[in-house]
Amino acid sequence: MDELRELYQEMLLDHHKHPRNYGKIESANRTAEGYNPLCGDRVTVYLLLNEDVIEDIAFEGVGCAICKASCSVMTEVVKGKSESDASKIFGEFHDLVTSDTDTEFDADSLGKLAIFAGVREFPLRIKCATLGWHTMQAAITQSEDVVTTE
Repeated sequence: MDELRELYQEMLLDHHKHPRNYGKIESANRTAEGYNPLCGDRVTVYLLLNEDVIEDIAFEGVGCAICKASCSVMTEVVKGKSESDASKIFGEFHDLVTSDTDTEFDADSLGKLAIFAGVREFPLRIKCATLGWHTMQAAITQSEDVVTTE
């Protein structure tokens, strides 16, 4: 289990240091902003939706390692998915990071998202991990309010 935890930490740090899909999408037709006042994380999520498919997704902003890595993995996981599939994946991710630490999870079915299982051991970090996801949901629904974790 320690080897698995170490692998997850390495992947998380890699996504933090080298975030995927980082930057603005000039042709985005949906955007939303998110802010976590507790940690100071600020993200903007850009979506290019074609009908109900997320054709492209990117983010930019400043945040802690967990926030940035979570946004990075999120963009990889939902790109090419329908809005409803992206929402379903968010639900699974949210369940993972908010579940009791004794709750078993299927790392194979979660794929890359499994690297965030350790977040549930640190309740204050859940908001960091979910900020980008909530912001993506706001972009999908075209909410004009800034997403906040408070």
